[in-house]
Amino acid sequence: MALLNFKKRDEGVRTLDPKIEAFLQDYSIEVMPRTAEKVEDFREILPEGTRVYIAHIEGTPITDMVATAKRLAADGFNVMPHFPARIIKDAATLGDWIARYQGEANVRQALLLAGGVAQPHGDFHSSMQLMETGLFDKAGFDRLHVAGHPEGNRDIDPDGGDAAVMDALRWKQAFAERTDAQMALATQFAFDADPIIAWADRLAAEGISLPIHIGIAGPAKLQTLIKFAIACGVGPSLKVLQKRAMDVSKLLLPYEPTEVVAKLAAHKAANPDFNIERVHFFPLGGIKTNAQWAIENGGRAAVPAAQTQG
Repeated sequence: MALLNFKKRDEGVRTLDPKIEAFLQDYSIEVMPRTAEKVEDFREILPEGTRVYIAHIEGTPITDMVATAKRLAADGFNVMPHFPARIIKDAATLGDWIARYQGEANVRQALLLAGGVAQPHGDFHSSMQLMETGLFDKAGFDRLHVAGHPEGNRDIDPDGGDAAVMDALRWKQAFAERTDAQMALATQFAFDADPIIAWADRLAAEGISLPIHIGIAGPAKLQTLIKFAIACGVGPSLKVLQKRAMDVSKLLLPYEPTEVVAKLAAHKAANPDFNIERVHFFPLGGIKTNAQWAIENGGRAAVPAAQTQG
C-alpha cells in the first residue's frame, strides 16, 4: 500500500467514512500571523471553538502574535500560541508575553517547545525550563501542550536514538501528574500510519499516558511537502517524499492526507483506548485548502462555525 495518497480530486459525490468523521472531531490547526492575514473569515472555514495554534517563528514580533490571537479569540476560537524557549530571552520576557496574551486575547493555553533555532537567545533552551518557571501555573493556564516526535528528533538525540526524548517525556509525564493543567503531546507531522501507531503504543508501554494530538500535513504540492520536511527534520517521511519526487508524473498531483488519516481512524475505532486523542493539522498547502479537505471528509466534525449559527 502506498504511503502517500496522490490523486486527482473526485468529481462525483464523496461517501463519508464515519470512522474518519469521528477521528476528526475537535481537530486543531496551526496558523502564523502572515498566513492568518490571508483568511478573510475563519468562521467560514473552521468549526466553532476549533483550537488554533499560532506558530511563533523567529523574528515575528510579539505584537503580531498577540494581534492574531486577539482576532481568533474574538471569533470564538480556542487560541494556543507557541512559546519557543530558545527565542525567549528570560523569565521577565516570558511573563510579559503571558500577560499580553491574557490581557488582550484571554489566552489560557499554550504549546511549549524548544524552538527551531540552534542557539538560544537567552536563558532558556527547553520547554521544561519554561514549565519550571511556574509562570504558566501562576497565570492560571488550564492547558499546556508539549512537542512529540513520532520519527525521533536529532536535535535532542543526535545519534538517531530516542533516549533523551524518552527521558524528557518521562519528566513531562511527572509534571502533568503534579499540575492542574491538562497536558497533551502535539506532534510533528508524519505520513505513514504504521510507525505512528508503533510509536504511540511504545509510549503507552513506557507509562507515558499523555494524550497524543497527532500532526498531519494538510493537502499540498509534493515540492511544498519536501521543503517543510527538510526544514522540520522529518526523517523517514522525507525519504518517502524524495522517492516520490523522482516520478515526474506525480510532481503536479496534490497530496491529500486521506490514507494516513483513514488508517489511524480505523485503528482508533478498533481500539478505543488508543492514545491518539485528536488530529492536529499543519496546513502546508494553505489554511483554506486544509479546511476544505476537512469539510469534504469530516462531515459533522468539520462544519464551519458560520453554518451552525442559529
